[in-house]
Formats: sequence, C-alpha cells, structure tokens
Amino acid sequence: MAEKGVQLDRETFSCSICLDLLKDPVTTTCGHSYCMNCIKTHFDEEDRKGIHSCPQCRKTFIPRPVLEKNTMLAALVEQLKKTGLQAAPADHCYAGPEDVACDVCTGRKRKAIKSCLVCLISYCDKHIQLHLESPAFEKHKLVAPSKKLQENICSRHDEVMKIFCRTDQQSICYLCTMDEHKGHETVPAAAERTEKQKELEVRRLNIQQRIQEREKDVKLLQQEVEAINGSADKAVEDSEKMFTELIRLLQKRSSDVKQQVRSQQETEVSRVKELQEKLEQEIAELKRKDGELEQLSHTEDHNQFLHNYPSLSALSESTHSSSINIRPLSYFEDVTAAVSETRDKLQDILREEWTNISLTVTEEDVLLSPAEPKTRAGFLKYSHEITLDPNTANTHLLLSEGNRKATTVKEHL
Repeated sequence: MAEKGVQLDRETFSCSICLDLLKDPVTTTCGHSYCMNCIKTHFDEEDRKGIHSCPQCRKTFIPRPVLEKNTMLAALVEQLKKTGLQAAPADHCYAGPEDVACDVCTGRKRKAIKSCLVCLISYCDKHIQLHLESPAFEKHKLVAPSKKLQENICSRHDEVMKIFCRTDQQSICYLCTMDEHKGHETVPAAAERTEKQKELEVRRLNIQQRIQEREKDVKLLQQEVEAINGSADKAVEDSEKMFTELIRLLQKRSSDVKQQVRSQQETEVSRVKELQEKLEQEIAELKRKDGELEQLSHTEDHNQFLHNYPSLSALSESTHSSSINIRPLSYFEDVTAAVSETRDKLQDILREEWTNISLTVTEEDVLLSPAEPKTRAGFLKYSHEITLDPNTANTHLLLSEGNRKATTVKEHL
C-alpha cells in the first residue's frame, strides 16, 4: 500500500508536459501546474498565434500569462523527495525490450551492467558486487552485457566452448575434441582470437592506406577541376578580349567559341566529378568496413569474435589510380591559340584591304564605283543588244538574226 501511495504522489506532483517531478512549479489561472521551463517553452511556441492555452484543459489566455513560481507547491515537492518519493527506483534502471536483463533479479528485472563468460550469467549493478569483491571470482571474465551468452554453450555436450577447431572453422568444447572433432587441428579460442586479431589489424592497415590513397586521388581530381575551370575562364576571357578588337560582325563568333568552351568544360568537369563521386563512395565504404572491423576488434567475447569474423564481407574492387588521367594544365589553351591565329589572319586581311581602300580614298575628286549588282534586275539595268560586224567576222562564221547570231561552218565564206 505504501508503494501505491508513493506512485500516487509521483503522478500528482508530476508535470504533464515532461512527465517528471515538477521543477520550479508554476500554476496557471485554470489551476494546472507545470515546470516553469516546460510551460514557458509551450507558450513560446504559441507566440506566433497570439493566443496561449493550457496544455491540459485548453483554456485560452489573452494576453500571455505572467508566470510566477508556486512556492507552496515547490515546498511540497521538496518534502516528498525527502520522505521517499525520490527513493523510488527510476524506470530507466529496469530492463526494457532492447536491454539485457539481470539473470539474478526476481520479479521486475533490472538492466544488466556486465555479463560473466565463466558463469554465463548477466548481472545488474546490485548483483555484480559479489564478482567485484570476492577473491573467488577474480579469474572470471566480465564483459559488456550480452544476450548471446548461451551461444557459448555447446548444444551437444552442454559445456562452455573454449576451443576453436581450425579444420571446421568453429568453436567447440573440450568434449567435442574427443568425438566428432577428434584428430582435427584445434587451438584455444583465445589463441585463435589473437591470430585473427593480427589479421584484422593488417586488414585495417590496408584499408587505411587505401583511404589515404583515395583521398589523395580525390584531392588531385579537385585540383584538376580547378585547373579546368581556371583554364576555361582564361580561354573565355582571352577570347572575349580578342573578339572585342574585331568589328561587330565577329561578335557572334565570340559567343560561339564561349559556348563551345563552356560545353566542353561542363563535359570534362562532369567526367571528373563522376570519378570523384565514385572514389568518395569507395572511401565511405572503406570507412564503414573499417568501422565494422574496429567494432569487431573490440569484441571481448572470443567466441563471438570468431563467430562473426567469417561473415565480414570482402572488400569491393578498388578503383585503380591509373584510371585517373590527370591531363596537363592546358585544357583550353588550344582554343586561345586558334582564336589568336584567326585574329592575326583577319588583321592581315584587313591591313591589306585597308591599304587598297586608303589609296582609293586619297585620290582627289574620284568617286567610288557603284557597288556591283547582286540580282538579275540589277544586272538588267546595264543590258544592251549585241550585234556582230560582218566585215570583221571570221571567215568560218555565218551571221544570222540581224547579225546577232554566229554559226561555225567548214567552208570559207
């Protein structure tokens, strides 16, 4: 009954927002009490609405209530803490569905803080004391709480498996060495763990070296991206400068070159980014694999270590550094050179044409010839009837149609 009364007091003097004992209790005008910080945070969230309400009865307050500490309620809570309410075990001390429960506790079981590989039992903070204080338990191996202690028991002989069979790659008990594993290569599980630990460290070292190599490759690729962008920007800038020296008619060509450079730049950057992303994914995979190996390396249970060791997936094929083709830092200099050559040619042409124009313009009182006609109508303005002179015609030509047509003949006329 006393325990039920304590539970009633706990509920009565708990904040309905945080569900914990009231801290700096305040009471609203509707009579409900909350922790100062809890109700303040609740009102802060309602500030944007302009209307504040009680979380329990939903009574609204306009304007926002001014909160004052309820000194009487605070004193009652402090008194209850001193008279036994605080002594009630907190729920977090008990084992939940995901926790390892103490095998010694009766009734509601507390969380285990250690598991013994010799006793094959898990102990809470209260029942572990004998293992910590009694010399009889000095050689017992205490590890982090584990739900898999029974996996250390041989299902055939009901004995602790302290031996590892290298022939069959599995943990066995000493009785197994006398029947089904007789004649097999066996070693203590601790010895096999030591050897596998060395292999694990070598694998980790290999992974870490690969991570360093991949990170170096990523850095080189980033430098290549910067070089591509820098070279492209310089090519565009130089091209624009050269094209501005030409007449307005060539501005379209400048725009075309700019678009082509940007398009190629995008293609090249996309190629590098794709490879960079692939390398970063590989690095992430390597780091994840390293984390798995590191976690396994800290497993104190030898059998659990040996049980999980073969299940580690092999590393995926590495992206070889030779597939990263780092080109010279002159990606778009050929574009600049081509534009420069075109400019020089155009300048030569303009220089030659300008010389002819200058000579013509410097002649005084000389009108420039009209532009050459481009259409049939333009040509017809200058058309004339052509007639042939029979006195000067060749003796092998026969004139007809009013001396406007000539026909070749074999005999002299």
